[in-house]
Amino acid sequence: MKPMDAKDKPAPKTERKLDFSKVEIEPLFTDYVDFETFSKSDFRAVKIKECFAVPKSKKLLQFTVNDGSGVDRTILSGIHEWYEPEELVGKTAVAITNLPPRTMMGVESNGMLCSMLYNYEGEEALNFIILDDSIPAGAKLY
Repeated sequence: MKPMDAKDKPAPKTERKLDFSKVEIEPLFTDYVDFETFSKSDFRAVKIKECFAVPKSKKLLQFTVNDGSGVDRTILSGIHEWYEPEELVGKTAVAITNLPPRTMMGVESNGMLCSMLYNYEGEEALNFIILDDSIPAGAKLY
């Protein structure tokens, strides 16, 4: 392996402090969902094994995740504006695993990865939910 030149090194990420007076969030839902309906959603910890940009898409990333079942799962997520694929490999995330499959850009997505969405100074912002790596794949959210 050859050493990286200084120009090849990624720039260090700078954490910006949010001025929460400039944050806008969607209003909370006023309709209740009954517990039985909520409990049908299967939220699981997943380990991200692979991630890459979907060709011909500006938004979609394709994830291969370990959901604890022993079978890899493919999930597409439109978060490429905020995250590069290589920074997500190896992370532990939250997915809804029992949604019906949905085909996007010719690829079947089998679940949904969870993120937090808000507006900051009039621009849409997103934080991908990343869990502690000590949580095993397949752990259920209650």
